[in-house]
Amino acid sequence: MESGPAIFAGTAFALFGAGLLLWTGMRLVHRRPVAHGVTTATAGTFGMLFGAAFLTLALWCFGRL
Repeated sequence: MESGPAIFAGTAFALFGAGLLLWTGMRLVHRRPVAHGVTTATAGTFGMLFGAAFLTLALWCFGRL
């Protein structure tokens, strides 16, 4: 019964983290702005950092099963 929410949260975190990393990486590769009004280096760093953090949360959720 308790594994259902962990699976849902882990899947949501994994999808969002992977999507954020992919989107940020593609924006950086094509030299497009990542965030409006922020330097590319700062936005890219924070995008990659938060993407990795969400993937870490996903692993933690799946580890709780």
